[in-house]
Amino acid sequence: MEHRVGYKVYYEDTDSLGVVYYANYLKYLERGRTEYVGARGRPIQEWNRDGYYFVVYEVQMRFRRSAALGDTVEVVSTFQRTSAYRGRFSQRIECRGEVLVEAEVDVVCVDPQQQLREFPPL
Repeated sequence: MEHRVGYKVYYEDTDSLGVVYYANYLKYLERGRTEYVGARGRPIQEWNRDGYYFVVYEVQMRFRRSAALGDTVEVVSTFQRTSAYRGRFSQRIECRGEVLVEAEVDVVCVDPQQQLREFPPL
């Protein structure tokens, strides 16, 4: 199931050219994953309270275009389990229907002692 959430680009998100600094796309993607989990009926802080922590294992990103100051970007996320302990978020960042960034983010589930834990149903 696809989830969408929008964010306005602020001055603090941009570099000296007035476009989003590349590392800030990671923040938008993280927010999109958090909102995806929450939209499934259980906020991330509840999962954490119950001993489930979702940790980024690997990120692959492709940058196609830049967003600029004042733009509204939309983070589009889907999720699928790839093993008992790992899942993959396929994400993209769009602006006015155009894909700016594509990312595959693999996450693992760990317990409070940072030991692998089976992924709960999301």
